[in-house]
Amino acid sequence: MTSRTSGFGIEKLTRIARGSGSYVFDEAGKRYLDGSGGPAVFSVGHGHAEVNSAITKQLNEVAHGYRQLFKSAALDELTAMVLRLCGGGFQDILFSGSGSEAVESAMKIALQYYAARGLMKKRRFVARKRSWHGNTLGALSISDFAERRRAFEGSLLDVTFVSAANAYRPPPGLASDALSNHLAAELEATLLSLGPENVAAFVFEPIVGAAGGVVPAPAGYAKAIQAVCAKYDVLLIADEVMCGSGRSGTWRALEHDGVVPDIMAIAKGLAGGYIPLAATLVVPRIATCIDAEHGAYMTGHTFTGHTAACAAGLAVQRIIERDALLDRVRLVGAKFQEAIRAALSGVEAVGDVRGRGYFIGIELVRDRRTKAPFPKQRALSFDVGARAFADGLICYPCAGNVNGVDGDTIIIAPPYNATDAELEEIIVKLTRAVGAALAGP
Repeated sequence: MTSRTSGFGIEKLTRIARGSGSYVFDEAGKRYLDGSGGPAVFSVGHGHAEVNSAITKQLNEVAHGYRQLFKSAALDELTAMVLRLCGGGFQDILFSGSGSEAVESAMKIALQYYAARGLMKKRRFVARKRSWHGNTLGALSISDFAERRRAFEGSLLDVTFVSAANAYRPPPGLASDALSNHLAAELEATLLSLGPENVAAFVFEPIVGAAGGVVPAPAGYAKAIQAVCAKYDVLLIADEVMCGSGRSGTWRALEHDGVVPDIMAIAKGLAGGYIPLAATLVVPRIATCIDAEHGAYMTGHTFTGHTAACAAGLAVQRIIERDALLDRVRLVGAKFQEAIRAALSGVEAVGDVRGRGYFIGIELVRDRRTKAPFPKQRALSFDVGARAFADGLICYPCAGNVNGVDGDTIIIAPPYNATDAELEEIIVKLTRAVGAALAGP
């Protein structure tokens, strides 16, 4: 197999040797500050002794009790904790191994719910442009990410896409403060054109991650689309795989918006990258209906509710709660974002700095006034990422956010327990990498 550039723009991968706190080290001993938490995964850093101890203890007892035969203390305790952290709006949790699986399960549960009600025409999904929901065929079908879809076109579900909720790039002639109402009206018109009797769910990211470069929806958006969905008996599925589990400063990203979706997918920060773990959460009316008609969810896998993974997730969430890390993410995150904005304020190519908590996106543009993007061929975000990596900083470059082809963003998503000095190091090295990339070659 020929070598090729990684998704982070690194041409030749180096072998990782160990991790400690906010840093990882390669075989040669070089240290890298994990400024993006990998792909926004590592919530309590690397090598945390308490998490490792909890995993080891569980492995010494039993690695996994298969879900069709056993439940476990780790599974039960994590279920109770996550339901509590979510504020009591959900009834059931179905655990899985990745965000893609969690979204796929959300889609299947939506379809099963309408099947349980005898509404077999409600099969269609509506999603948003510039979204990313996962690598399984179903999750990929509802994702508007041209580069990742292209090889699989022809085998994907027929999904309808509505406009992105991007206040930095609203539709031509539309003021940002009118965006939420405009998008709600567009969604309603779309449902009516498809026939609400044919639509199962609307799927969205409360804060768009890789496909948009951290794009929070404008104020009022979530409540407006929830009202439209409720009006036409269409389920609201929130994909909080990347933005949830505390990443944006509240445990649920939609807590900020005062909205509880019908089904929600979480992953990444749930077990902090220690063992793959994701979950799909379901509100009572859906859970009760499916249980009454079918007796169980018709989704799940061999490793659903993996015992050691649940032990890891439980340890991570206990640390976050005990150490009040969400308060830190929320309060320090706002100052951190302002410090990034200030450090880059003199760089004409920085068009927007946005986000919530420790989930921050920087959009680079060729012209700040017109917001014209750099062409794909420039690969600017990957250039920034590669230069930062060489300087010992890991950030998350993303491309194609404007039209699926052009556009460059950088995501910063450090561990929740990163120190003030480490946050400052991120700013210094990020600023240096952006400046060097723009100066070229």
